[in-house]
Amino acid sequence: MSVSTDPQKIEEILDRGVENVYPGRDYLKERLESGDKLKLYVGYDPTAPSLHIGHGISMLKMRQFQELGHEVVMLIGDFTAMIGDPTDKDTARNKLSRSEVLDNCKEYKQQASAILDFEGKNPAHLEYNSEWLGDMNFADVIDLSSNFTVQNMMERDMFQRRIDKEAPIYVHEFMYPMMQAYDCVAMDVDGEVGGNDQTFNMLKGRELMKKLKDKDKFVITTKILTTNDGKKMSKSEGNAITLSDSPADMYGKVMRWSDDAIANGYELATDVDIEEVREIKEELDEIDNPMPLKKRLAYEVTRTFLGEDAAQKGQDHFQKVIQEEEKPDQMEEVEPSSYDVLSVLVEAELVSSKSEGRRMIDQNAVSLNDEKVEDYFEEVEPGDIVQKGKRFFAKVK
Repeated sequence: MSVSTDPQKIEEILDRGVENVYPGRDYLKERLESGDKLKLYVGYDPTAPSLHIGHGISMLKMRQFQELGHEVVMLIGDFTAMIGDPTDKDTARNKLSRSEVLDNCKEYKQQASAILDFEGKNPAHLEYNSEWLGDMNFADVIDLSSNFTVQNMMERDMFQRRIDKEAPIYVHEFMYPMMQAYDCVAMDVDGEVGGNDQTFNMLKGRELMKKLKDKDKFVITTKILTTNDGKKMSKSEGNAITLSDSPADMYGKVMRWSDDAIANGYELATDVDIEEVREIKEELDEIDNPMPLKKRLAYEVTRTFLGEDAAQKGQDHFQKVIQEEEKPDQMEEVEPSSYDVLSVLVEAELVSSKSEGRRMIDQNAVSLNDEKVEDYFEEVEPGDIVQKGKRFFAKVK
């Protein structure tokens, strides 16, 4: 596939959802206008069994490059995930085993294929960084580490916070950005895309590429979706929309976003045409009730990551269950090990634990056949419907 230099698409790469470009916007624009085929990558550590919408933002940016004919690589950090990225962490991450990491990433390619094309004329490539990092010996690690300084690593704000709190900083945490930097060298890429929270790590790769290959790797950092209080939506913050969510859950989670997240949601988490996104932003400034635009956003986010049929199902569920307060036509069925309401809540995964189930019951948030539950161990029978809140249902088998 030949490389396109379509000016409008290049402008979208440079502007849509972009926080920063290194070494600069003009540098990357010139590279894109040259017609040269660029190789770039985005990396994801499999620290959870699903990709989430934050990953989706960088994937959408990668798709823009792919559609212009550039070579794109999705890197699974199956080695780095065992170490743990210290970014934004006030304590060291728990180390994962090899089997946990491999189990987590089983569905990553399938989930990513909603955005990236792995089979077309210009297919995306899938790589695993254990292929090179796993083969390094101690001498290799010492040689690689000689390219970095302790002072530079200590510039990271989370390490400074730990020093202030007299909390430990482990040597292996210094090695994480070093290993991510080496990914660039091993794949010999021209560029890298990632969220702006990964700026430090990606710039370490830029420095290493310059030292070892005399190559000016570009870096694009994307904006990040945040909550009202400024926290990023991610698995570590516990508020992520995962790409394994059901259509109803994905649609419903977007509907729970604050109104001030609508504009960024369209820009970052959908493939709605950028000109239309600009019109939507203008409309948001002029209207008092953004509900129709939020419902459209929920539909577009679900369609972008799960497909058209899923978006329609999510919309129908929200209309019927949330707005009209009817029971859904389809709901989770569970055959509990014990026929009491608390067991149904846990085994249908309406709550994460029996203690959470007790709290929900104490808060009058659990119903059995439309009647509020007061007894944790109230008996249930096949055909009964247990409900948590307004949205979550389970039918007893």
